[in-house]
Amino acid sequence: MWIYALRRVLLAIPISLGVSIVCFGLVYLAPGDPLQLLLPADASAEDEEVLRRLYGFDKPLPIQYFNWLMRALSGDLGTSIQTSRPVLEEVMRALGNTIVISSGSIVVAFVLAILLGVLAAYRVGSLTDRFATMISILGVSIPNYWLGIVFVIVFAVELAWLPATGMGPRGSEHFNIFDPNQLRYAVLPLLTMALVPLGIITRNTRATVADVLSQDFIEMLRAKGLPPLAVLRHAVRNALPQILAVMGLQFGYLIGGSILIETIFNWPGTGFLLGQAILARDIPVLQGTILVLALAFVVTNLVVDILQMLADPRIKRA
Repeated sequence: MWIYALRRVLLAIPISLGVSIVCFGLVYLAPGDPLQLLLPADASAEDEEVLRRLYGFDKPLPIQYFNWLMRALSGDLGTSIQTSRPVLEEVMRALGNTIVISSGSIVVAFVLAILLGVLAAYRVGSLTDRFATMISILGVSIPNYWLGIVFVIVFAVELAWLPATGMGPRGSEHFNIFDPNQLRYAVLPLLTMALVPLGIITRNTRATVADVLSQDFIEMLRAKGLPPLAVLRHAVRNALPQILAVMGLQFGYLIGGSILIETIFNWPGTGFLLGQAILARDIPVLQGTILVLALAFVVTNLVVDILQMLADPRIKRA
């Protein structure tokens, strides 16, 4: 088991290195000069050159990347051009806020999807199966940003049950899950983000469990007289590795793809921070945020690989 886990960790190292190269290079493809945000209209060429040397933009890109990578490995992602604050501090605070609603969304989606998917697979063609299919279609068809706007109109504006935007009273930047007043602010973005993974995981669970239930060893278990619940438990256990893989991918997508949802609900997470950095052409924040999100995706897949091995020991021999 430990050898398999170590091999996965070692494979993540070159992947992370490639991710860092892409994160560093992509931001330079966008037009515009970020230093123009800091220079006054009457700035001289000498002033621009001094500022360019200060941020290291005067060096060739390979040298800039090497210097940036060495600093990143030491925990220094640079300083924001817009706010003059450490990028790592801003990104980690935003990442914590994003993980709050992403974790809540994936838990809600996973629990409901397992229940719906397993029941639908066990009773193919039933009303439960049709309902699970409808949820799957809605999850992959309805844009979550549109659903977020509808939730705001219905539950925040018309019914006034929940707050529409923000993360807490008085513009709070730190979320406390034990504070009921702040939990109310997380309900709408959490439910909005849960729709897509709910549809995808439900569809995958239904298909995977139904495929396992049609295999010969299930018929053998039934022939031995095992009760239906025990047979279903065996089927779910065999289907669990594939379900975990889909859940891990969806969790990674929620962390990295929440820019629209966080913008709609004014939730100060990584998506919101990334949107602000794009508009401000804040290259250090862009690079730092993309790098942290990409590494979070790599770590998520690493954790899922290990969980798959624990769920099915046959994987470690593959």
